[in-house]
Amino acid sequence: MVSKIKVDEIESSQSGGSVDLNSSLSFDSKTTTEMNALTGMAAGDTIYNSTDGTLYVYNGSNWNGMTGSTFQFSLSWLVIAGGGAGGYAGGGGGGAGGYRSSYNGETSGGGGSAEASITITPGTNYSVTVGGGGSSSGTGNPGTSGSNSIFGSVTSIGGGGGGGGDGATLPSSGGSGGGGSYNDSGASGTANQGYSGGAGTGGSNSGGGGGAGGGGSNNNGSGGNGGGGAASTITGSSVTRAGGGGGYNSGGAGTGGGGAFGSSATANTGGGGGGGGSRGAGGSGIVILRYPNSYTISQSGLTLSTATVGTDKVTTITAGTGSVSWS
Repeated sequence: MVSKIKVDEIESSQSGGSVDLNSSLSFDSKTTTEMNALTGMAAGDTIYNSTDGTLYVYNGSNWNGMTGSTFQFSLSWLVIAGGGAGGYAGGGGGGAGGYRSSYNGETSGGGGSAEASITITPGTNYSVTVGGGGSSSGTGNPGTSGSNSIFGSVTSIGGGGGGGGDGATLPSSGGSGGGGSYNDSGASGTANQGYSGGAGTGGSNSGGGGGAGGGGSNNNGSGGNGGGGAASTITGSSVTRAGGGGGYNSGGAGTGGGGAFGSSATANTGGGGGGGGSRGAGGSGIVILRYPNSYTISQSGLTLSTATVGTDKVTTITAGTGSVSWS
């Protein structure tokens, strides 16, 4: 049952007959869970919802907020998808996972501008997926693409796989594009997420995969280098991620976790795997969230850690598919 409104002080003017409230009204305070468990309400009953920070009125069948939540806050984010695997045998380097950022004016991948922060409503669930890197298994095929990473309405596209060493299987487009083998062109990246892979220019030398900060190199006589990644200070120090994979033969790793030819990329960087005889797997992605330290995060289905950085908290999510919310 909801208690009635308490009026601390009401003064009535004898001359004008008006009512003057000299102090605030006081309503029962309930969390959303407590509010939904109430019974015996009548139409017009009013409470203060301490989860949302606003008044709710019962209309006879449902509780309805009188305004939106007054406790919303702004959250900065970095969302990187899984990187693509390198192509088998003489294959091209894998492309890095798509790189999207809203923090502190830092650029997104492919030379894109920083995106808008997200307004968070406490008590609301926001979906999260950390994309896996492309697999290193299989023979005679192009590298497999990485998987998308997601936070709420933000989706970063998995990196493209490198072209196959048989010279007949092309690289894949993605967040950043995979490198081509033999005489194949590199695949394209996604606008505002990553760059294109480099081309192969003959023989068994192949192009490097594209990175968040630069395109993969073309065959230079010994395999193209992976494109460089992009740096962010969202965790409190500058870290470069999402570098492309090097192409066969002897292509160098893109800075930011890309794999050199034949080597796998670094986990949780979204780097592309290197092409080569034992092709490298793409690196898994990552989701990083920065928000005021007065709020506490809850999660389901995810692997994460939270640290305090100045007046903020930074939550780093390294694996899983699930959701987060704040209180």
